[in-house]
Amino acid sequence: MSKRNSQAAKSAARDRLRQERERQAKRDKIKRQVIVAASLVGVLAIAGGISYAVVQGNKPGYWEAAKDDKLVKPANTTGTDGTTVVVGKSTAKKTLVMYEDPRCPICAQFEQTVGSTVDKDLDEGKFKIQYVGATFLDNGLGGEGSKNALSALGAALNVSSEAFLEYKTALYSTKWHPAEDDDKFKDDAYLIKVADTVSALKGNAAFQKAVKDGTYDKWALEMSKTFDDSGVKGTPTLKMDDKTLTAPGSKNAPMTVADFNTALEAALKG
Repeated sequence: MSKRNSQAAKSAARDRLRQERERQAKRDKIKRQVIVAASLVGVLAIAGGISYAVVQGNKPGYWEAAKDDKLVKPANTTGTDGTTVVVGKSTAKKTLVMYEDPRCPICAQFEQTVGSTVDKDLDEGKFKIQYVGATFLDNGLGGEGSKNALSALGAALNVSSEAFLEYKTALYSTKWHPAEDDDKFKDDAYLIKVADTVSALKGNAAFQKAVKDGTYDKWALEMSKTFDDSGVKGTPTLKMDDKTLTAPGSKNAPMTVADFNTALEAALKG
C-alpha cells in the first residue's frame, strides 16, 4: 500500500471513529434522559436510574477518548509534548507569555484593541511571544469550541509561525469571533472559513485535512493541560519574567494601548 493510500485509510478510519463516538454520545444522552424520566415511577426505579445514569455518564466522549490518541506535534514547536510555542526574533532578550482561550471574549477584545501594537513590538524585536492556549471555557459553558479552535491553531502553526499568528488574529476579530456562549468554533467548516482569510491557509488542503481529521486534537489537550498546570486563573493573562503585566491600579491585563505600553515599558526594564 502506498503512503498516500495508507494516509487516506487512516483518515477514513479516524472519520469513522469520530462519527461513531458522536453517535454513541447522542445515544448515551437519550438513554440518560429516558432513565431520568423512568426514575419518577418509584423508589426502585430512581435508584436503578441513578446507578445506570452514572455508568453511562462515565463513558468517554470524543474529546475524552482523544486523550489516548497518538500525539502529533505541530512544526514550529518545542518541548516534550510540543506545547512550547515561541515566535519572534531569536535576538529578542525578553519573552512575553500570553495565556488565551479561543472562546474568551476578553481575549478577543484585547486582540482587537492591543493586538496590532503587540505585533508591531514583536516585529521590532522588543520581545518574543510564548503562546499558551487554554480551553477552560468549554468546561464552564459546555461545548468543544475552545479545544477545536486550539487544534486548528496547531494546524496553522504546522504551516508557519506567521500563519499561526495571522489565524489567531482572524479568530479573535470582530467579524469572526462569536459570543462566548455561541460554540461556533466547534464547527470545522467555520474554522476553515475563517482560515480562508489568511493567505497561507486559504485553500490549503493540508491544513484543511488536519482540521477535519483532528490531527492536532491530542496536542490541543496537552496544550490545555500546560495552561491548567501554570497556575494562571483567567485569560487573557500576560507575563514577562514571571511577573504579570496589568493595567495601572488593576489586577487585570492592560486592555488599552496606553496601558499596555506602560506595563510593557516597566516589564522590559525589570
